[in-house]
Amino acid sequence: MPAIARLAGRTARRRLPRRTVRLRMTLLYGGLFVLSGAALLGVTYVLVHRAVGAQPPALSVSEPDVEPGGVPAQPPQSRHSALETLTDQAQEAMAGKIADLMHQLLVQSGIALALMLVVSIVLGWIVAGRMLRPLRTITATAQEISATSLHQRLALEGPCDELRELGDTFDGLLSRLETSFEAHRQFVANASHELRTPLARQRALGQVALSDPEATVESLREAHERILATGAQQERLIEALLTLARSNAGIEVRRPFDLTEIAREVVDARAAEADLRTVKIHTSLAAAVALGHRPLAERLVVNLVDNALRHNTPHGEVRVTTGTVDGHAVLTVANTGPPVPPEAVDRLFQPFQRLGVTRAARTEGLGLGLSIVQAIAHAHDAGLTTSTRPGGGLTVTVTFPGTKVHAPLTRRRPPSSVH
Repeated sequence: MPAIARLAGRTARRRLPRRTVRLRMTLLYGGLFVLSGAALLGVTYVLVHRAVGAQPPALSVSEPDVEPGGVPAQPPQSRHSALETLTDQAQEAMAGKIADLMHQLLVQSGIALALMLVVSIVLGWIVAGRMLRPLRTITATAQEISATSLHQRLALEGPCDELRELGDTFDGLLSRLETSFEAHRQFVANASHELRTPLARQRALGQVALSDPEATVESLREAHERILATGAQQERLIEALLTLARSNAGIEVRRPFDLTEIAREVVDARAAEADLRTVKIHTSLAAAVALGHRPLAERLVVNLVDNALRHNTPHGEVRVTTGTVDGHAVLTVANTGPPVPPEAVDRLFQPFQRLGVTRAARTEGLGLGLSIVQAIAHAHDAGLTTSTRPGGGLTVTVTFPGTKVHAPLTRRRPPSSVH
């Protein structure tokens, strides 16, 4: 029996019409019309009843007529009795007429309300359908869109109401998704190429060394050293990709750290490389305490300083500045270098993008340094601004979320550069 009852309940539920938004809006319109119509008819009924049911004015009894000679035409007692009888009969007849009138008013009003209810339901169904037409367009388009057809747009027309705003918002979301998917596909293609190149180089070096019939210990040693160097480059690339993925994943736990101490450690560790490149590093390190993930912040500072050193000119300069502005820790790295077109600044932060360098001549870096900087800044909810310098080079400013809680200073070995 319980199974039969459940089966009957499911069958009944399936037979019921689907409670769509259009149906609910139609029922809402009909219900509101019934309530307002019933209230209006009730008020009208009460007012009419009070108007027609009021007591009629009392009949006045005039003085009896007097015949010539001073004799009354009819006795006063009999005249008063006739008037009272006539008044009672008229009131009874009037009350009956009023009752019939009010009954007819009630019946006819109920019929009119029922007819108007049907009309209101039909009109409510039509109006709700017209109002929800943009939603059906959005639903149909969303069902047709896939990862390969993100170029489609709703392009809703009509007045600038809430539904039009919803359609425009949906189009904006599709635009961002299309840009994100395109960037992801481009990143995967570039990463595949960058990972394939060291492997192909390793295989070629090994095959050349093995195919040499007159190979010596020195030549084999040189070939293995080049293979090891290629492997180290591949490790750096994988480490950079992992850092980029970890930065894009966000930060769950945030702790205060000393941004000034990190900048000082990185500059000290890069002093020898700056001397080799004949680049002078100037520092202006004021107190700056930020909130976030210290290892990722270290990677951000390392990549900015290394990028400023590598893309510089002989006898150039690098300026590293830290400070606190309006309670926010601010890091600024400015460097001299080749001129950078202002329209190419955004391209620098895309993975595997290098300006003015051919792929064959890329002996330094991996093209991921500034991409990792941008990802780490976004993970910290930090502001990142980049501007070109008139004489060449860049100025990069990172504004971290500040904190009033100072972290204990801890010295750590700066991580190796990843580009």
